[in-house]
Amino acid sequence: MIIDMAGGSHRFADRVAKLLEHVEYRCAVSSTDREAVYRLRYEVYLRQNLLNPRLEGMLYDERYDNSSSAFTIMTIVEGQLASTIRVHVVTSESPTSPALDVFPDIISPLLQAGRTILDPTRLAASAEMSKRYPELPYFALRPAWMAAEHFDGDFIVVSSSVGHEAFYRRVIGYERWSGLRSYPQVTAKVICMGLDFATSKSRVETRYPSFRSTRREREALFGGTALSQTAATPLPSRRFVGETAMAGITAA
Repeated sequence: MIIDMAGGSHRFADRVAKLLEHVEYRCAVSSTDREAVYRLRYEVYLRQNLLNPRLEGMLYDERYDNSSSAFTIMTIVEGQLASTIRVHVVTSESPTSPALDVFPDIISPLLQAGRTILDPTRLAASAEMSKRYPELPYFALRPAWMAAEHFDGDFIVVSSSVGHEAFYRRVIGYERWSGLRSYPQVTAKVICMGLDFATSKSRVETRYPSFRSTRREREALFGGTALSQTAATPLPSRRFVGETAMAGITAA
């Protein structure tokens, strides 16, 4: 929703795959990492006129960022925070995500049918790193793809501005599922776009080999517990701790 998208050729995809060797992913768990993520979100959203200025200079969603079924991922390129994305794993047992709140008429029937939904949100990329690495959008989106495989996801949904709809449709194959609606804490309206992960996986990974991942890589990022086992072994908490870092952060 937030970063500029470019590329798409086989040559571009090959370059992405090679540069992936210099990319690291990790969950933002510490207060230091979380604060860096919230500040990056704020800078990017403010730059694109998607929110009003705030004294604290952070974009923090208390309910969503503290959800135990959400993973806030940092994309590190050559030691620098390049982008971030939050991925919600949404099921009937864990019904927490912005997409569910904004598009309940679309998402709820899928959950009632026993489907697992991946809802990637709060996508933001550093302006400096985006200029240095035009391939960054593909690195930034990759954790959501990895999560869909790790948690046996049925669908991935994105809350997209109309301006980015063409990218999601052309590059990944998303389809529009809704009209424009308001979205938490941002001024722009969004549409819901959905992708059948199982039927799209082979096609997308053939075109963009960098989207492929190993089981070891996925477990390092999301843990070894499948979502169906969370009743016995809960997902590790990704809560932001640290009262000083949290001071002044409020939901709009």
